Amino acid sequence: MNISFEVVPRTAEATHEQLNFVAEQLPFIDTINVPDLLRLPIRSWDGVDYVNREKYRFIPHIRSIDFDLKETRLQQIIEAKELDKVLIVTGDPPPDRSHKIYRTHVVDMVRQIRKDFPSIEIYCGFDPYRSGVKEEKDYIHDKFEAGCDFILSQPFFDMRLLDVYSDFIPADRVYWGVSPVITEKSKLYWENVNKVVFPKDFRPDYEWNTQFAIDVLNHCKKHDSNCYFMPIRIDLEKYFLPIKAQFSL
Repeated sequence: MNISFEVVPRTAEATHEQLNFVAEQLPFIDTINVPDLLRLPIRSWDGVDYVNREKYRFIPHIRSIDFDLKETRLQQIIEAKELDKVLIVTGDPPPDRSHKIYRTHVVDMVRQIRKDFPSIEIYCGFDPYRSGVKEEKDYIHDKFEAGCDFILSQPFFDMRLLDVYSDFIPADRVYWGVSPVITEKSKLYWENVNKVVFPKDFRPDYEWNTQFAIDVLNHCKKHDSNCYFMPIRIDLEKYFLPIKAQFSL
């Protein structure tokens, strides 16, 4: 069972602060994910300069629309940074229109990177709220067929929906996503932008979200799957220390 923590690299100082918190307070974390957000100064693959790779598995996010498959820029980055893992996602449209993007599909990029780097671990994402379960199931299958090793989900907020996906995704090849939503404003954002349907008992507070995280971790422990934490603008101690106190591997 692996447990990943997403570090958003807003600044070098903030990146170090998050990593120090993980090192000092969260001994159950063994993997660090770094997203690639164009509005931030640190690209995901540069996270390798901050993460202790002797202690943590490092997974930078790669936006497929930033790369032309006819070129080898991504391959050069993988070699220069000595990456042994990558998460390939489509990527959101850039905030700056001068940023060039390409029509590179995730599945095509997975296939190309698998061909060029046979031993690299390739991760892809899926979103349980993006479309119907059948459509998402087929897309996950296409990614596995192209050479993806592991699937990381966008956050779940309902164990019943997680159980539905558990029926057809191999337990040892999935990371179930968890992200605390602790304000009404944040809840509205997830509903309107990410199409999330929250369960009837949901509450945007630390208590509900902490208990849900523990439920997901217990599910992972029982089924030998993995967990992926995405803590977005929260009090890390207030959220994670109760989880630490109540959960043991």
